[in-house]
Order: sequence, then structure tokens, then C-alpha cells
Amino acid sequence: MASNPLVINNRITIAGWELTEQFVLAGGPGGQNVNKVSTAVQLFYDIMNTPSLPERVKENAIKLAGKRVSKDGVLMIEANRFRSQDRNREDARERLKELILKAAEPPPPPRKKTKPTKGSVERRLKEKSGRSDVKKMRGRPSGD
Repeated sequence: MASNPLVINNRITIAGWELTEQFVLAGGPGGQNVNKVSTAVQLFYDIMNTPSLPERVKENAIKLAGKRVSKDGVLMIEANRFRSQDRNREDARERLKELILKAAEPPPPPRKKTKPTKGSVERRLKEKSGRSDVKKMRGRPSGD
């Protein structure tokens, strides 16, 4: 089922034909409506084979999605927070958008190694020698 394209940011747009939606019965509150109308949405997106995402974003998205990605690389997002199909559909698409935006973030800058300050080294050594003196005092007295 082709739907509207999903715009992630100014560089990434997912075409409507890449998204597959399936409607299923949802549990929870809703009265008689919950037994008659399929309001929950299962949104399927083939992350592994999509032409819309760069390789780095694909790998990050698969890591972030965890168990929601099948062995074939298909992501399934299930949305059943709301009582209507339309709101659940928008919720699923919004959650997919958030996942891909998080995967598209640039990697953090590499950590810069730092040395301890001269004062902190001196304080640490002074504390060590102080503890050593305390422990020496706990021992048996010498036979002098």
C-alpha cells in the first residue's frame, strides 16, 4: 500500500512505496469499537535494502532498533496508543522518523586524552603515604 513520502530532514526522504502498513486489532480501552475495528498499525520498513538511507545511517538504525528488526533487515513499528487508525498511523510514522533522525546524528567527537594535574598527583601521593602510615601503626610494635 503506497502512502505519502515521509520527510525525515532536508537530506533524507523515504518514498511512500518503501513503507508498508498493516492494520490489526488492538487491545486495551475502546469499548465495543476495540473488537470491531482494526486500529493498531504495524509499519514495516526494509532498512537493509532501502535506497533512501546512507550506509552509516542504516547501520546505526539497525543497532538502535534492536529486536524490532527482523533477520531480513525489515523494521516493524507497532503503534496502538490511540483509538483511531489515523492517529496510530501518524504515531508509527513519527516514531520511524525519530529513529532515523537519531541514527543520522553525527558521531561524537573523539575523546581527548588528558593528564592529571600536578596538584592532583601530589594530593594522591600524600593521601597514599598517609594511609600507609595509618596501616603501619596498626601492626605489632617493634621489639626496640
